Amino acid sequence: MEYRRLGRSGLQVSALSLGSWLTFGLQIGDDVAEELMTVAYENGVNFFDNAEAYAGGKSEIVMGNILKKKGWDRSTYVVSSKVFWGGTLPNQKGLSRKHVMEACDAALKRLQVDYLDLYFCHRPDINTPIAETVWAMHHLIQQGKVLYWGTSEWTAQEITEAHLVAEKYNLIGPLMEQPQYNMFHRQRFEVEYFRLFRDWGMGSTIWSPLASGLLSGKYNHGMPDEKTRLDLPNLEWLKERVLQEEKLEQARKLETLAKDLGTSLPRLALAWCLKNQNVSTVITGGSKASHLKENLKATEDVAKLTPEVIEQIETILGNKPKLEVF
Repeated sequence: MEYRRLGRSGLQVSALSLGSWLTFGLQIGDDVAEELMTVAYENGVNFFDNAEAYAGGKSEIVMGNILKKKGWDRSTYVVSSKVFWGGTLPNQKGLSRKHVMEACDAALKRLQVDYLDLYFCHRPDINTPIAETVWAMHHLIQQGKVLYWGTSEWTAQEITEAHLVAEKYNLIGPLMEQPQYNMFHRQRFEVEYFRLFRDWGMGSTIWSPLASGLLSGKYNHGMPDEKTRLDLPNLEWLKERVLQEEKLEQARKLETLAKDLGTSLPRLALAWCLKNQNVSTVITGGSKASHLKENLKATEDVAKLTPEVIEQIETILGNKPKLEVF
């Protein structure tokens, strides 16, 4: 396993990590979740991603029980949570100081750990001044409950404002951003965030590297017989976004290219993300240990992405963003 520094910090995270969105406490049983975490850990994964909103908090409970059962040395893994969607009442959601502080305590209890290595603001909150959120995160770090904090799906302008607030008051600013990034979703990461990587040394923990399953290959030849995450309740919007014929045709061409390279489509997609020097870690998921074991081999495929192969990929995708550096 390759390890990369998270932004300008000294923290090292595995190039591939394991997330629990839509799986732990929802799509898979607790025994499968334990198997996935065990396979990941034994193959060098040291970062496990979670959030208060995943399965209404049950995802963190499942992960916490596994961490306690395994008894892995706390210094050998990094665990995260995210704050925003904690409940339905006014002060149970958002990024107010009250919810940030209370949500952190709740996450610590569910995960059964003394501190969170990473704590993300899951979305920007238009109802809370960014300065209030920055102060709250700074205080959590001072209290030893959080080691590093970051954002998820914030705009470059919002992240910059958080940094400027931190500089003004000599506070600890956001270290990392957790955006969606994959072959089909790249404009924000490659263009909007470019100056954040360059000027602030921001780290990144990217999610959906397989484009919600589109780059797994499972939909390339019709809908699979077994249930997938696209069949979960309330995910009709995701199904419509993924199952577009133009994208499916591109996925089929990418699958052919992957076979020519001696690998699989998901491994090619993961390697493509890893190729970007601004990616600190790629969050993988899954419902089967066999799939996870295979995908963790993607680090071996990065070397296959020569300039010629990258050009072939760009020809298939036809969506390379235009970057204007200034």
